[in-house]
Amino acid sequence: MNDIRNTPSVPAHRLSDAPWRTSTRSQTSNCVEVAPLGTGPSAVALRDSKDRGGPVLLFNRAGWLGFIAGAKKGQFDLT
Repeated sequence: MNDIRNTPSVPAHRLSDAPWRTSTRSQTSNCVEVAPLGTGPSAVALRDSKDRGGPVLLFNRAGWLGFIAGAKKGQFDLT
């Protein structure tokens, strides 16, 4: 089971220069942006594209792969 409750977050301004990307599959109301962070304890940053100044979730490589696997399985679906 994947769990993101303990995923660290940072203020968005600390990652303003990150190479943010939006999925080509994003819809107008359900968009997230992802930024690879390179090496270090956090490998990937994730934010809501509708709130670019809001919180940013940070994932290490294993956490990111677990999050993607859970999303594909519908684990985080609200319906």
